[in-house]
This record gives sequence, C-alpha cells and structure tokens, in this order.
Amino acid sequence: MKMFPVKPRWGYLILAAAAWVLTYLAARFVLKEIQLDPWLRVTVALLPVLPTALFIWLVVAGIRSLDELERRIHLEALAFAYPLAILLLWTLGLLQLVVQLPPEDWSYRHVWVYLPLFYFFGLALAWRRYQ
Repeated sequence: MKMFPVKPRWGYLILAAAAWVLTYLAARFVLKEIQLDPWLRVTVALLPVLPTALFIWLVVAGIRSLDELERRIHLEALAFAYPLAILLLWTLGLLQLVVQLPPEDWSYRHVWVYLPLFYFFGLALAWRRYQ
C-alpha cells in the first residue's frame, strides 16, 4: 500500500511550504516578543513541526513518483548533503570547545539553513553530471 495514494501536485507542496514558513516565522515572533508560561512557549515552539512534516512527506512522495534517473539524482544530492551536514555540525561542536561561538550567528536557529543549501548544491552537481 502506498503511503501517498495520489501523485502530489505543486499546489499542495506550495501550500505546505507556505504553512511551514508562516508558522515558523509566527513562532519565532511570539517566542521573541511575547511573555508566556513555559508550557505555552513549548507549544508555540512545536507549532511548525506539523506543517514541516507535511512538507517533507509531500516532497518524499513527489520524489517517489519520479522516474529512476530523477530518483537517483535526488539520492546523490542527499549523499552529498548529509556528510556535509555532519561535517558542519561536528566542526562547530569542536570549535565550541575552543572558542565561544556567538549564538546570534551559530545557534541551531541559524545553522539549519545550511542543510537545504547543501542539498540544493548537491542537486545542482548531480543534475550537471547527468546532463
């Protein structure tokens, strides 16, 4: 049985991405600007998880609907991005033992953006390889 019975459409993907970005930005704003009880702050911090999970599910479903070559291209992009992500995180971890990294530049809130960038860079390399 397929996890996603119909081929995902761009509209659903765009809506899921918009929900992800909007809930993330709203959570960041609320957590930074509004004082709430700790349990409510945790709830607000977790709000973007569902739209993000939906977005990931739609992307995976979309990749599963691709032909064999296109799936291979995405696999190579992930094979490039995952080790780079590990390299970034352990390098930052080791540097943090030696120097104080400014949290306004190197916290999880700021570092996560490199992970999709690694993937898209790997995707560009893989596409170029199969052109």
